[in-house]
Amino acid sequence: MTLLLREAIGDELRRVRTGQGRTLREVSTNARVSLGYLSEVERGQKEASSELLASICEALDVQIGDMLFQVAGVLRPADVAANATDTLVEVIAPQEDSVDGAGVATALAAA
Repeated sequence: MTLLLREAIGDELRRVRTGQGRTLREVSTNARVSLGYLSEVERGQKEASSELLASICEALDVQIGDMLFQVAGVLRPADVAANATDTLVEVIAPQEDSVDGAGVATALAAA
């Protein structure tokens, strides 16, 4: 069964919140979102809007980008992540035969 994005985000939000020893009620109050809705987001039953997600992250004192980076690591298997990084390096790295530094532009144009 495939893990959905909303489930992975909910799991990460819950992990951060419980790691801080905070209650759903405390975070929901600080994020200005209902307790029930926050609970549904954490359980992966509701998809949080970007505004709501930003508010929850602010209440948890975490950067939204850091939280999403953790989620991306869960959603992407290690072997796929390694291949994606290798491909990205190949696309943006200068060509060996490039004398004038145009290799990056050539590689990006070809991608």
